[in-house]
Amino acid sequence: MEQKKLLEVKNLKKHFKVGRNKIVKAVDDVSFDIYEGETFGLVGESGSGKSTTGRTIIRLYDATDGQVLFNGENVHGKKSKQELLKFNRNMQMIFQDPSSSLNPRMTVLDIIAEGLDTHHLVKDKAERKARVEELLEVVGLNKSHANRFPHEFSGGQRQRIGIARALAVEPSFIIADEPISALDVSIQAQVVNLLKKLQKDRGLTYLFIAHDLSMVKYISDRIGIMYLGHLVEVADSDEIFNNPLHPYTKSLLSAIPLPDPEYERTRKRISYDPTVHDTSEEPKLREIGPRHWVRCTSKELEQYKIELDK
Repeated sequence: MEQKKLLEVKNLKKHFKVGRNKIVKAVDDVSFDIYEGETFGLVGESGSGKSTTGRTIIRLYDATDGQVLFNGENVHGKKSKQELLKFNRNMQMIFQDPSSSLNPRMTVLDIIAEGLDTHHLVKDKAERKARVEELLEVVGLNKSHANRFPHEFSGGQRQRIGIARALAVEPSFIIADEPISALDVSIQAQVVNLLKKLQKDRGLTYLFIAHDLSMVKYISDRIGIMYLGHLVEVADSDEIFNNPLHPYTKSLLSAIPLPDPEYERTRKRISYDPTVHDTSEEPKLREIGPRHWVRCTSKELEQYKIELDK
């Protein structure tokens, strides 16, 4: 059975004007699809454009060029208030820093209920309170937490509140923008396991943005690697780890530590040199095998195919 494409990103560009003359190409000609029910991991260093991609998809930024199709409908362009409400209900975001994304002057009850109020999903205060308390229990918090303020919680608890807020309007697609990078390592796995459970229980689709490849492998079905605004490699999670082809992907993988002293003693870091590339033509994302794409020239593609065959 063929999977349904929930999100299609086509030649997406987001450029920022800096000063009088400088243009920063934060996202430059990025294309990928996300299928219903899967988790697509987007990985790269700081400044690679991964978070800007997520924010442009959800319309926090207007696209400079390209298309974002959600359920076949164009996300950008003119939309009526009703169309925007429908879109915002179907697509939600979990932000990187739970401390700054939660209003410190609002109680947890009002923070989570914002979406319920905006979309008129409850008929009275009693139902509103009951829905929020139910959501708190879904994300592993207590009903009694509803009347507290964000500063009374730990970082991990605040992120759970952010997740509950995103779930309140029952979206089908969630963009998780580095949701664990501000948390202690001991808490990160708990939050990722919660996201996996919610996906299974509610049939959610995720775009999971992070810089930690090992954590992304744990949660993602497919992974896209970003470098300086470009998507340089896309493949199934296991394929990225077992058969990385782009030099930047190899560099990221070589930096992952393993709990093996012998391996760590002999581990060799691979440095990525962006200047060592074929310059005979403009590189583009090309399919090198089933569900495996690499940004390269036609000459580099042949070299990668030989490498893959070996």
